[in-house]
Amino acid sequence: MNLILLGPPGAGKGTQARYLVETRGMVQLSTGDMLREAKSSGTEMGNRVAEVMARGELVTDEIVIGLIREKLDSGEGSGFIFDGFPRTLAQADALEDLLAATGQDLDAVIAMEVDDEALVARITARSTCGSCGEVYNDLTKPIPANGNCTRCGASDFRRRADDNEDSLRTRLMEYYKKTSPLLGYYHAKGKLATVDGLGSIDAVRASIAAALDK
Repeated sequence: MNLILLGPPGAGKGTQARYLVETRGMVQLSTGDMLREAKSSGTEMGNRVAEVMARGELVTDEIVIGLIREKLDSGEGSGFIFDGFPRTLAQADALEDLLAATGQDLDAVIAMEVDDEALVARITARSTCGSCGEVYNDLTKPIPANGNCTRCGASDFRRRADDNEDSLRTRLMEYYKKTSPLLGYYHAKGKLATVDGLGSIDAVRASIAAALDK
């Protein structure tokens, strides 16, 4: 099974993707993670990524698609979760062509819907384990009293510099401008399912499972 997780910054895509990896044996394809991995890989594609990033330029869609192709060809896991890609209609078309070329299909697109004001409140209270990436929140999932991550035991917690109200509203506007058209695109293809991204983690997990297993 291959699926896309859509949702604005802070909607909880990473948390849900990690759960699907752990419970369904899927592979999460995060654009940022793939670029960092490629940069240090020493491969031809990795060297291209390193050169572009060293010049301070944006990595092209062609390069990102090339990295995704490498992952698809690896045969890892029981399917792929596309996290952070596609973000535009052009990227969606490119991904569809790539999947067809590798004999695969896109099974589902899960859109995590959120209220902007509630999301701002959630994200400005967010911190992350610097070791394993586990996400905590002052309001809903505070850092344990002993100061240790429940997942890996580390005590290095961080807040993103752009997890402030002004930066978040700018990121939200950018997301809606570029990514919202994807909702209509995938709805027309019969692939789209929406879930309430502001529910509890367990409630969102259950909604995603119901959409995938129907």
